[in-house]
Amino acid sequence: MQVSSSISRILRILFVLLLVAGSVALVGGSKSPYSPHDKAYWANKELVDFVLPGLNIAINSASIASGGVISVTYTLTDPTGLPLDAAGATTPGVISLAYVAAYIPKGQEQYVAYTTSSATGPVLGTITRPDFELGGTATQVGPGQYQYTFMAKAPAGFDPTVTTTVAVAGNRDLTVFNLGTNYAGATFNFVPNGSAVTVTRDVIRTQSCNTCHYQLAFHGGYASGMPMCVMCHQPQNADPTTGNTLDFKVFAHKLHMGSSLPSVLGYTAGTTTVPPAPYEIIGYMNSVNNFSTVVDPAMAQRCEVCHSQTTGAAQAKAFLTEPTMAACGSCHDNVNFATGVNHPGGFQQNDSECATCHVPQDEEIFDASIQGAHVVPTDTALLYPQNPDTQIAGLQLAITGVTNNLAGQSPTVAFTVQDNSGNNIALSLLSTLAFTMAGPTTDYGLPTTFGTATTPGYVQESALKAACSSSGACTYTFINAIPATATGTYTIGGEARMTVTVYPGTTSSQSVSVGANPNPVVNFSVDGSPVTPRRTVVAETNCNACHVSLSLHGNLRNNPEYCVLCHNPSDTDFSQRPNAVVVSERTQPFQGINFNLLVHRLHDGVNAATNPGGPPKYPYIVVGFMGSSNDFSGTLFPVMSPSGDATYMQNCQVCHTQVNGTNTETILPVGLNAVQDPQGWIQGATGNPVQPVSSACSGCHVSEGESAHFLANTDVLGESCNVCHGAGAQFAVDAVHTQ
Repeated sequence: MQVSSSISRILRILFVLLLVAGSVALVGGSKSPYSPHDKAYWANKELVDFVLPGLNIAINSASIASGGVISVTYTLTDPTGLPLDAAGATTPGVISLAYVAAYIPKGQEQYVAYTTSSATGPVLGTITRPDFELGGTATQVGPGQYQYTFMAKAPAGFDPTVTTTVAVAGNRDLTVFNLGTNYAGATFNFVPNGSAVTVTRDVIRTQSCNTCHYQLAFHGGYASGMPMCVMCHQPQNADPTTGNTLDFKVFAHKLHMGSSLPSVLGYTAGTTTVPPAPYEIIGYMNSVNNFSTVVDPAMAQRCEVCHSQTTGAAQAKAFLTEPTMAACGSCHDNVNFATGVNHPGGFQQNDSECATCHVPQDEEIFDASIQGAHVVPTDTALLYPQNPDTQIAGLQLAITGVTNNLAGQSPTVAFTVQDNSGNNIALSLLSTLAFTMAGPTTDYGLPTTFGTATTPGYVQESALKAACSSSGACTYTFINAIPATATGTYTIGGEARMTVTVYPGTTSSQSVSVGANPNPVVNFSVDGSPVTPRRTVVAETNCNACHVSLSLHGNLRNNPEYCVLCHNPSDTDFSQRPNAVVVSERTQPFQGINFNLLVHRLHDGVNAATNPGGPPKYPYIVVGFMGSSNDFSGTLFPVMSPSGDATYMQNCQVCHTQVNGTNTETILPVGLNAVQDPQGWIQGATGNPVQPVSSACSGCHVSEGESAHFLANTDVLGESCNVCHGAGAQFAVDAVHTQ
């Protein structure tokens, strides 16, 4: 019987190896249950049908016996519901599992762990803290069904009436089949005496986290989702090396604040100057996790990005109704509640008085209420519509038409400037009003030039002195003309900004910069041919899934369709670099700022600065307005891999998904103009601009070897990228970026 089983297994393995050896990168059929972002979508169909990649974990029951023995029963299945063998003997792939057990003490809100381990560090010495458990006994009780008995036990006299939670998390290793590793996890709430569960820890739902993180996971994929995170990240947990608490309400706030923490910036406490200090956590294998460069893409003041009121979380309003020194002091870590230093309310003995001053919301903004203290000034019209003294009425710039729009003519732009209610705003109240012209839409940049403008491929002119009628209809005629040889479609976009004072004449008075949102963009034909807009690669809604309200250059620019007019293949930071405030940057080559190069490189900051294939030629630093140094080397892209890697750039679909009904992730970049990248390996070595596809890919693939690959596959006929990386090819863009 045992010999027969061994032979059967050997035959199965041989069969699979034959499938792998004979497989090619075929596009999955229309009936594939896998998305284009899964390796299985692109794998040999026969192999996928045999392996059925994927992992589901369902917890069936859990109990604590009278002697404190904790056990859990669970089921392992593939995506079709078929049972899986954890040992990998009868179904493909070994499944590794980890377990956690914890409870919420009566009258409390956070967990205390049953599963713990000790950790030692120089600041806290040896401590006991929550941990995964691996060494208990797992027994198979049916097809795909297991019972696990924990090593940890509930102590004598444990309370059988409180909510207890067990978690089972694991991964299915299918790397031998070139199908990666599948991850899954589940939690289960119960009351040991059989009563109904009435108490849970449900402050933030995973779906809130995933607006930025896409698939919240940590610890090599053994922890996924908020229900599991909060079981261990509670007051028991700390880093004994730095002394920093790992309690979630403190830890999560601090790491999202990162670069904005007073402790990271340095601060004054009374008469004492506290120097800057990094916010670090020493993790597994003594890894140093430095969060001091983290910038919250949504702005940390927007509390409800995480504390969403629309997910159904049972304690979604807890951040409004239960302020605590621990939670508030996590971001405001220059406050000493024990002495009252940097706390207008003076010293606090405990949390009992916090809600007295810090009510959920008052009638004013910039006050001590929780919403008022955290309001982003430009959001006030949404949060405080009932109070006209605090409300910013908004700024809307609309282009209503373009005339004199043929080649050789100076176009006239018709426009209006209004608030959000449709009331006209006098141009004299604006600090900025400008229109930008570029073209053709086949690809912006040189060789197009506009009159005397020195900006490559576009011209921008101030319209603050434009003429307006009594009804608010305004017109501006460009000084620089459309090139006489122009053909096809050209574009004009606009930007405007004004400063609004709220609470004028009071101690709460504050000036707020408000920009027109969105930037209007209009396309027009210069030769009578059909109007053809520039290709749309990324929709603004995709950006705002994480950024909430993307606005750059002092609240002036927020629409990707407008950004690409200036951030075109021919542009660099040439106009600002000679004035760089960092003197050493003045003599370095100009930095390319074409939009796809810029966006890929700045989002990939950490990887680009420490690329394992070799370092970039220079870190990605753009010299901006008034010579400012904008170094993106510390940027940490928040989208996570299934195993919890927070520098994961393979998930292209987060940005490149469904623009005008087209999945833009599945195609190669289609720019036409060569891209200026003077600091890049290719242009630095050859003096030639980088070709458009190579440039887009070099946004993330920054090493010298990768640049050599780009150059080796480019000749007088152009780039040959499409041969290997085009749709349906062996190394198609979407296929090689799967997870």
